[in-house]
Amino acid sequence: MEKDKGCLFCNIQNEKEDRTAGILKRGRHWFVILNLFPYTNGHIMVVARRHIGELGEISEEEGKELVPLLAQSEKAVMEGYRPDAMNIGVNLGASAGAGVVGHLHFHIVPRWNGDTNFMTAISETRVVSEDLDRSFTKLSPYFSDQDG
Repeated sequence: MEKDKGCLFCNIQNEKEDRTAGILKRGRHWFVILNLFPYTNGHIMVVARRHIGELGEISEEEGKELVPLLAQSEKAVMEGYRPDAMNIGVNLGASAGAGVVGHLHFHIVPRWNGDTNFMTAISETRVVSEDLDRSFTKLSPYFSDQDG
């Protein structure tokens, strides 16, 4: 696996304690992690284990693992949080909103009717009512088949 010394996602994979790192599942090519700066409660990400930055860099093997892991993540968030809807997507580059530029990751963001408010737009503040440890406890049972 290629590593960039300054890359958060490359470095976090070296953490031994998954709960401390917020890693819900380690697959062969991808891992699922809590977003440390969530947009809403239950905001998780599916992150490439390799340091790749674009969809075109995903190998065939990586692609075969990705969609089932995204589906498992969708199910976990839907069952764990019961949102009205969700956003699933990728931000490629800083101008697109990527917080970690150059390391491919997909966001799974639960959404509720009326969940947007002035806080994000005016004061660049997000209101999240659940701490990450509680989010980990709520979501980890959906990823307990730790094969990978």
